[in-house]
Amino acid sequence: MKIDIIGDIHGCFQEFKELTQKLGYSWESNFPIHPEKRILGFIGDITDRGTDSIKMIEQTWALWKNHGAYYVPGNHCNKLYRYFLGRNVQIKHGLETTVAELEKLSDKKFNHIKRVFMELYDNSPLYHILDDGQLIMAHAGIREDYIGKQNKSVKSFVLYGDVTGETLPDGRPVRRDWAKHYKGKAFIIYGHTPVKQPRKIGNTINIDTGAVFGGYLTALRYPEMELVSVSSSLPYIEGKFTIFP
Repeated sequence: MKIDIIGDIHGCFQEFKELTQKLGYSWESNFPIHPEKRILGFIGDITDRGTDSIKMIEQTWALWKNHGAYYVPGNHCNKLYRYFLGRNVQIKHGLETTVAELEKLSDKKFNHIKRVFMELYDNSPLYHILDDGQLIMAHAGIREDYIGKQNKSVKSFVLYGDVTGETLPDGRPVRRDWAKHYKGKAFIIYGHTPVKQPRKIGNTINIDTGAVFGGYLTALRYPEMELVSVSSSLPYIEGKFTIFP
């Protein structure tokens, strides 16, 4: 298979368009289509914090529905899903930007966006095992002994990472460096934790390079294992990137 997997987009539609064009996709049909039948993969967190979350919902759903794209949910996707279900979620930590976009829509358009997002979420796996088990897409990563399993512990790990239960001064959760200890054969591509440049360690790579924080939007071309990035149009925010020892 030939797939281009993109890190956390967070509503950065402009960067998404630039990155897909750089990857060789044509936008003649208003959606990125590759002349050589390559497909796109989304590692989760397509919404929140950026300015174009609704556009990204529409793009991701259409590419998944009509063009074979792969998608796995991130923690922000999960929270938006619970918001659409009417659950008591806190409208902060990025969700407020998506809700602000939604509140400007007509009832008809709102219901359309709600329907397509919920269809995308309901019909996508927690993580994808691809290429005969050689490649795994998981938003925050996955432990080797969790691969192939589906339970609350696996869901928490895949959406939020290996959290300790403690928090940093700015409110972010303290996470263990699971990738440092991963020894599995499958290559795991993930995001969730913004890093200044793609972090490859062992058979894993983190491609969330903080587009919404002024970093880059990054894709991994598979099976070529080539990294392709575009610069963010947003101002750089110091302190949002994790630096591993």
